[in-house]
Amino acid sequence: MKKLLYALAFLSAANFGPVVSEAPAEDAAKSEWITLFDGSNLDAWREYNRESVTTGWKVEGDVLTCISRKDQGEKARGENIITKEKFDAFELELDFKVTPAANSGVMFHVLETKKPPYYTGPEIQIQDHKGGHDPQKCGWLYQLYPSETDSTKPAGEWNHLRLMVTPDKCQIEVNGVLYSEFVKGSDDWNERVAKSKFGKWEGFGEATNGHICLQDHNDEVSYRDIKIRRL
Repeated sequence: MKKLLYALAFLSAANFGPVVSEAPAEDAAKSEWITLFDGSNLDAWREYNRESVTTGWKVEGDVLTCISRKDQGEKARGENIITKEKFDAFELELDFKVTPAANSGVMFHVLETKKPPYYTGPEIQIQDHKGGHDPQKCGWLYQLYPSETDSTKPAGEWNHLRLMVTPDKCQIEVNGVLYSEFVKGSDDWNERVAKSKFGKWEGFGEATNGHICLQDHNDEVSYRDIKIRRL
C-alpha cells in the first residue's frame, strides 16, 4: 500500500510540478524603477508649459542644479521643470542639497495651466532648515502637513527624499525618517486645504494623475539620483 502511495505521489509531482504564482507582466513592469535623472541627460524633463529643456538649470557630473537668479542675471525668469510623463500612484526617490537660505520645492500631480505649477500640484518644501526664511520647513507638505520631526542635514550636505503617493496612503520621508502620512481627498485633507491659501484655488490638489515638478524659486538647489516607480 505504501509503495502505491509513493508511486502516485511521484507521478503527481512529475505531471504537474510545483505550483508557482507569477505576477502578471503589467504588475511586474509597474514595480521597475524608472531613472528620471542620473547625470547623463535631461531626456525625461522639459520646462513647464514649454517643449524644450530649460536654460535655468545646469548639469555638472551627476548633479542637476537650479541656477540662482543672482547668477543668471537679467535672463532669469523662474523656470520650473516637469517630467515629460505623468504619474498617478508612484514612489519617488531623490537626493537634494541646498545652499544657505535657499528655497525650492518638489511638486506632484501637477497639471499645466496658465498659472504656476503650485496652483495644481501639492509641494514638498525644500529649504535650508536653519537659514531659510519661509516658516514652512524642509520636508513639510506646504501649508498642509507639517512635521515635528527634523532630520534634515545642513546646507551644503546631501539629503534623501522619499515620496509615496497612492489613493489609500501617501508618505513623505527625509533621510529615512517619516515626516507625514496622509490621504489625498480625505476629509482631513479637504479640511486642511480649505484652511490654507490653496482653498481659494480652483482645482488645487484634485488631480490624481500629473507631472513631477522641480521648482525654480530663484535660489541654487541641486538634485541627483532621481528615480520613480509606478505603484
